[in-house]
Amino acid sequence: MSAVPNEAIGPCLPDSAAVVPSAAEALLRQIVDEYRRPLHRFLTRLLLGQQDLAEDLVQETFLRAWRNAQTLAADPSKIAPWLYTVARHVAIDAMRARQARPPEVSLPDLNRVPTTDDEMDRVVSVHAVRSALGKISPEHRAVLLEMYYRGASVAEAAVRLGIPEGTVKSRAYYAVRALHAAIGSTESS
Repeated sequence: MSAVPNEAIGPCLPDSAAVVPSAAEALLRQIVDEYRRPLHRFLTRLLLGQQDLAEDLVQETFLRAWRNAQTLAADPSKIAPWLYTVARHVAIDAMRARQARPPEVSLPDLNRVPTTDDEMDRVVSVHAVRSALGKISPEHRAVLLEMYYRGASVAEAAVRLGIPEGTVKSRAYYAVRALHAAIGSTESS
């Protein structure tokens, strides 16, 4: 491995572009070092705790300071008031810009949207049906339990209840009507 002189490591710069910063650059570095944190706290308070926006506005304030470096260098005693005034104006402009735009709408996560099969609705429905079943005649209740709860066909319900199929159909029809009427009176009370 050959030894490389230190001059070959860095970029080759002409003598006129020395690494020594100009007076304006040195002033801006000093301003950033001295005022970055205080400006950030100031803007965070103005923006009611919005840290990210405050960071962006601090950068915007320093960009404007860079653009006006000659003015700031002329009278260093006015740097702090100038920075805070610019920061306040930048914050006001940012808030006005947000108010001028329509509010951002975020779409809900469709995986978290409640489904139509809400558990509470099911519980309320079960309770209403149980209460209403107690209000209809025992014959109607028996037909409804066989056909809807146990899933029996008309013929199976007729065999289990010991009545003709036509009677099962008739009782099922009138039992559903009676159950609807009983549920209606249950909901109103």
